[in-house]
Amino acid sequence: MARIKGGLNAKKKHNRVLKLAKGYRGARSKQYRIAKQSVMRALTSSYAGRKQRKRQMRSLWIARINAAARMNGLSYSKFMHGLKLADIDLNRKILAELAVNDAEGFSALVDVAKEKLSA
Repeated sequence: MARIKGGLNAKKKHNRVLKLAKGYRGARSKQYRIAKQSVMRALTSSYAGRKQRKRQMRSLWIARINAAARMNGLSYSKFMHGLKLADIDLNRKILAELAVNDAEGFSALVDVAKEKLSA
């Protein structure tokens, strides 16, 4: 049986990595060994970044809800506790959207939360 050389597969693997490294500066986009290191690091960072983006969005929503709740005379934690007592299950994304785009609707929620906290 004839021997099969691995050159074609190696070339494909190299080209795959170099394609991912397109746009990098200098040897990072030209030389396979250096490009491979850069691509591995970039892929690791992009994986971590996808997780961090979720954390950052949640903190942004909380900041928006807090600002809107304080404009209506209630802190964030008391507002959220009041909603929980009132059995209103809205997630922070929706609450932040209401705080930015529908001030009257949000103030109605604040009133419900205040009512439940005082009772």
